[in-house]
Formats: sequence, structure tokens, C-alpha cells
Amino acid sequence: MIYQIPWIYTPVRTVLAIWQQLTKAEIPELTRGSVMMRERGRVEDTIYAMQKGGAGSLQVISDFDMTLTRFAHKGKRVPTTHNILNNRLLMNEDSTKKMKELLNKYYPIEIDASLSPEEKLPYMVEWWTKVHELLIQQRIRKDMLGVTVRASSAMLRDGYRVFFDCLAEHQVPLLIFSAGVGDVLEEVIRQNDVFHPNVRIISNYMDFDHTGVLQAFKGQLIHSYNKKDGALSHATALREPHGRPNVLLLGDSLGDLSMADGVAEVQNVLTVGFLNDQVEERKESYVNSFDVVLLKDETMDVPNAILRYIVSPQMSKTHEKKVDATAKK
Repeated sequence: MIYQIPWIYTPVRTVLAIWQQLTKAEIPELTRGSVMMRERGRVEDTIYAMQKGGAGSLQVISDFDMTLTRFAHKGKRVPTTHNILNNRLLMNEDSTKKMKELLNKYYPIEIDASLSPEEKLPYMVEWWTKVHELLIQQRIRKDMLGVTVRASSAMLRDGYRVFFDCLAEHQVPLLIFSAGVGDVLEEVIRQNDVFHPNVRIISNYMDFDHTGVLQAFKGQLIHSYNKKDGALSHATALREPHGRPNVLLLGDSLGDLSMADGVAEVQNVLTVGFLNDQVEERKESYVNSFDVVLLKDETMDVPNAILRYIVSPQMSKTHEKKVDATAKK
């Protein structure tokens, strides 16, 4: 009778059913209350496919501000790379006041759930341009950047060292694609001892004159909603990690979703979005856009857990045993 040989139905069991057991056992971080997924089955299929490729097929593309750095700490906002520069060590009182006014004016527009990216775009260009003009007017000195970062309250997310060191250990390329200030970004990760050889950066870099004084910003302006254009203009850099068709993408803005657009021959992309602010207003759009959404999570726990699963050969053996055991039941 059919009920006496239930194993005959094992091949048609959904991958989702098997993976729900696997996730709870091996990636318990994905079951936290702060984690949301619109299509859990697709997320788990993608993680397994990436795991089969292993570390040698993986690359990571990540935003920086409010993605690798914390959004807040003890109730206070953690400064972005631009806001780190808003310091009396570098700028006069009038300019620091103007920087704050620009933040108060444009940040609500950046995160306004009622506006489309296309509607936000001109405001973002206006914001970034005005900030860069202010910074140039202050004739910021290159030799003061390290001191300014050290004096700031910049903080990488809890678990950052595990994240950076794991990628370096397994020789997985990490491309940081940031709309912030590249020179400041480099200083932050350097001072935290995680600027490893596998790290590459695409960002807004300062152009200093021969005396070390800021005179302009180099290249095309990168803001939070033109990373698709930035990805295409930096296609060469994005194609450099040959033979790495699996991409783990981390961001905190819907504009970050296009960061992998210049990657050649992509097979699997898993997107993880940090939803830091106006959670209820933006939750639906994030869940509909990112594969995994982390609500007010100031840690790297979930990305680290996914990475551990992908790069660990032992995890592969454990998965195969679990699937075999499930099939025999």
C-alpha cells in the first residue's frame, strides 16, 4: 500500500520543505524576528546554489554607509563618511551649520517611501553637489583626514571583523561601492585593521593639489540613486574577479540593488537589505525588492551566517547528509 512506502514520494518533496529544516539547523539567524523574506524558498535555493560553487565562485558587493557601518548607537546616529567631515577640525562653524541644514532638508527626501527613485534623483544630485562644493570651499587638508576619523564616532557594525576576515581568509573579493567619500571610507576600515588586499572600492574620491589641499572631487559623482550608472561606468572593475558568478550584495537603499549590474556572467545574486529607518513606511518596498531584509539590525550576524555556510566545505557535507537522511525517511 502507498502509505507503507512513503519514501516513494521523497523526490517530489519541495526543496522548500527540506530547506526549512536545513535553515533552522544551520542558518538559525534567518529565523530571527528581525529577518523578513518574501520568497524564503528562493532565498534558500540561491544560498544552496552559491554554496555548491563555494568560496572560489563568490564575490561580495557592498554599500558602506549604514550598511557596513552602524546606523545608530545608544540612540544617536552614527556619522556617514560625508558627515565625519562635518567637524570643526576641518570646517568653520558656518559650513558645519550648512551641512546639517542640507542633511535635514534632503535626507527625508532620500528615504521618503512615497517618492520613486526617479523623483528623488534630482534632489540627490543637488544634495551631493552642494555638500562637495562646501567641502572644497573649506580647503580640507589630506593630512587631517586620519585625525578627523579617529576623533569621530564612526562605527562599523558588530561582527564586522568576522565579515572582513572571513572574506580575506577565503580570498573572496569584496567590492565596496559607496556614494560616500572614498578617502574617509578607506581611513575608517584602515583604522579598524580590516583593509585587506581583497578589498576594492568605488566611491567619490577627493582630488588634492600638490600641497595636499582639496581642490575637487574626481570622476563621476556617485550618489545613492545613480549606482546603476556608476556600475556601468566602472564595468571593468566589476568584471575583474573572473570566474566568480555568484554575488552576495549588501545595501541599505533601494538604489544599492543595481550595484551588481556591471558584473559579467552572473549565475546567482542574493541581495540583503538593511532597513534602518522609517521601518513601517518602507518595509513593503524593501521586502518586495531585496531577497532578505534586516529590520533595525545593527549587526553583521546574518551576512556572516550566510557567508559561513557558503564558504565552509563542512557545511556542504552536513547538507548532503541531511538531505540523504530526509530522503530515507
